[in-house]
Amino acid sequence: MLMQRTAEVVPARAAHIRSIADRMRQTDCDEVLATSNASPLGSLMQSFKSSDYVWTGLIDGNPEVMFGARYLNVLTNVGCPWLLGTDAINENSALFLRSSVWWRDQLLARYAVLRNVVDCRNAVSIRWLGWLGFEFSEPFTFNGHDFMVFEMRRR
Repeated sequence: MLMQRTAEVVPARAAHIRSIADRMRQTDCDEVLATSNASPLGSLMQSFKSSDYVWTGLIDGNPEVMFGARYLNVLTNVGCPWLLGTDAINENSALFLRSSVWWRDQLLARYAVLRNVVDCRNAVSIRWLGWLGFEFSEPFTFNGHDFMVFEMRRR
């Protein structure tokens, strides 16, 4: 008999950080290292502290993904969304996809524009961002790796 997985999105707590950092997806580890030379723990801590909005996705009660956003520019209402998680995202992709539409809509209600970069090696995240409706720039090189800006404007 297949067991139904439960998913819940809750306000993020500092207590969620270590659990996610210790099991972070390799693609997310590679991306934070390439963008900021940070460890999974350091990157999650910094993102948690600097964000205006932060949530944790729980699967069967376990913290598996943390996501949020901070202002890039308050005057033009541009937000910088981010998401870091464990392999449970890939293992529960249908659950994750349904939940991520809520995440996108929550951020678009708060910011007129969402903008960040994605590592070109991160094919799963690029497909997901495209599925959510983000548009991409041409690749550019930063710290020896290729990235693309992804952006979405409120309609």
